[in-house]
This record gives sequence, structure tokens and C-alpha cells, in this order.
Amino acid sequence: MKKGFKIVSLMLVIALFAAMAAACGKTGSGSKVSVGIVLPTKDEPRWVQDETRFKDALKGTKYTTEILFSQGSSAKEKENVETLINKGIKVLIICPQDGDAAAAAADAAKKEGIKVISYDRLINKTDAVDYYVTFDSIAVGEAQAKYLVDKVKGQGQPLYLYAGAASDNNAFLFFEGAWNVLQPKIADGTFKIANSSEAIALKDKAKLTREEMSKIISQVTTNWDANEAKNKAQTHLTAAAADMKGDVSILAPNDGTARSIADVFGADKAVKSYVVTGQDAEKASVQYVIDGKQSMTVFKDVRTLVKDAMGMAVDILDGKTPTTTGEYDNGKKKVQAKQTPVIVVDQANVKKALIDSGYYTAGDFKNLK
Repeated sequence: MKKGFKIVSLMLVIALFAAMAAACGKTGSGSKVSVGIVLPTKDEPRWVQDETRFKDALKGTKYTTEILFSQGSSAKEKENVETLINKGIKVLIICPQDGDAAAAAADAAKKEGIKVISYDRLINKTDAVDYYVTFDSIAVGEAQAKYLVDKVKGQGQPLYLYAGAASDNNAFLFFEGAWNVLQPKIADGTFKIANSSEAIALKDKAKLTREEMSKIISQVTTNWDANEAKNKAQTHLTAAAADMKGDVSILAPNDGTARSIADVFGADKAVKSYVVTGQDAEKASVQYVIDGKQSMTVFKDVRTLVKDAMGMAVDILDGKTPTTTGEYDNGKKKVQAKQTPVIVVDQANVKKALIDSGYYTAGDFKNLK
């Protein structure tokens, strides 16, 4: 009797372990997570805010999400994608750390039948990307350049060019847009390029190849890093002749680099005035705009971008074809894209664009009029 009881008990224990193992298997590879999201880093406020926005965008639907951060590492990014694949995701939204390196992660997702949405930055050199959700990056560069053209004070004004990271396709698109507007004004002598021999050599060419842009960007890259931008600006101003100072125009790629560059130019007594661009409407830069230290920023309402990306994911999960408004060539295919419009913000409209729209509150800033 006791022996029989032991056998039954042993069988119950085995059954319990089997049930637990099955449950673990379901959490590891079962389909509880609908949308996997991989963002570049938790070290920048933008991406932490996006994490919350993505979660909010799925509220009221039957779908679930898990969001992982790559912390500036393409290897970690690939690992994150593999983790999400194992959790049974049907859609992957990924903002690549490096557009080329992320191709391997996208390929891995495609092999499992997962739809891939490239978010904010384009994944290059793979046909595994199904959709791209982005701001019109060429329009961003064009808006920055138009602002410089509109504020120029006369012929022969020194123009300092800066760009994002050569590993980020957006940096090329921003620069392409800026060149579209600046080049005619460089060619006719309105601007004289102060800090790029490659740009000077190409000043009469309206359309640049990727390789030609790469040559310029390699000279003026900031790698999206404020310290690198500061060091580069200091080096350029130290080497600049007197006729490359006075009233100057500065193409800065984003807000973080714009503030660093503005600080350097603002501290040089030989610089009488400067106009400097930016983008992202970061709080610190909005304060700089209010204070007259940064001339403008291109406001990209990431609330809309998140809604567009998650709306596209839900359409895919519901069996619908997402709406697109353009396409981008990633070197392997033309990726269908949903483009979100951008807004130029300076002292004249900062309150209307950023406070009245509910993006920020008036209490976030000093001296707001």
C-alpha cells in the first residue's frame, strides 16, 4: 500500500514538473507578445518617453508589447530581437543603432515570418524591412537650410557645416535636404564654406551622390555627440581666418550638437552674430531658442510618429494593409514609408507650436513670452 502511494506521488510530481516545463515553454516561445519594440538607448530622454508612448498607443486594443533597449550596441540590439522572436512576436518595430548592422536582426525576424517596421531610422541593405515610419528627413534638412538662407546678412557670409553620424542613414537624408537649398546660394557666393574642403570642391554640383555626401560628412560629422561637436567647432574656429568670422551661419544637425556649437561660437569675440539650426525641440534647446542662443529647432512631434508606427503594427495584426505616403531606398529595396510632417520653431512661434499644442507646459521654461 505504501509502495503504491509512493508511485502515485512520484507520478504526480513528474506530472507537475511537466506542466511547469510546458508553461515555461509557452512564456519563452508562445505568442503572448504581439509587438516587439527595440529602441537605441535608455540614456536619452527621447527614447524613454517613446517607451511610455508606445505602451499608451496599444491601450484599448487586444494586443500586447514588450520594449527592449540596445544601449548603443548593435550586438545587444540583435540579442534583443532574438529575445522578442522567442516570445512569439508577430510585428517588430526597431529603431536601429546602426542602419547597416541592424540588417542581420531584421533578417532574423523575417525568417520567422515577422513583419519588420523600421522606426525613425532606416535599416539598410536588406529586403527584410517591410515598412518605414519616419519624419520626412529630407524636409528637415531643407527647413534648416531655408532658415539659414532667410537670415543671411549679405554676400560671402561664412557657412559652417556639421552633420550627424555616418552610420545613420538619416544623417545623409538631412544633409541631402540641406544641400538642396544651400548649394545654389553657395554657388552664387551668398555663402562661403568655412570648414569643409570636400564641400568646397563640390560647391557647383546641385545633386550629390552618396559617396560625395560621405566625403563631406566624414569631415564634419558630430556622430550626434555634443562633446564631439564642441571639439570640432573649437578646432574649426581656431583655424578660421578673420574673414570666416563676423556674421556666420551654422548648419547643426540636431539640438544636442547645436547647443554645444552655439556655446563655442557665442564665446568667440570675433563672431559678431551667428544663426544656428537644430532639430528635435529638446527642452534645453527650446530654452536656448527663448534665450536667443539657438536660432531655431525643427519640431518633430514624436507623439504622432509613435501613433503612426503602432497604428501600422495594429493594421498588420488585424490583417489590413497599412497606409503609406512615400518610399525610401535602403540599398536593397524601396521601402514603403509613412511620413510625419515637421514644424520649424523659433522665438516667434515657440509658444504656439510647443506649449499651446500640449507638447510641453509653460512651467518648463523661463522668460517665455
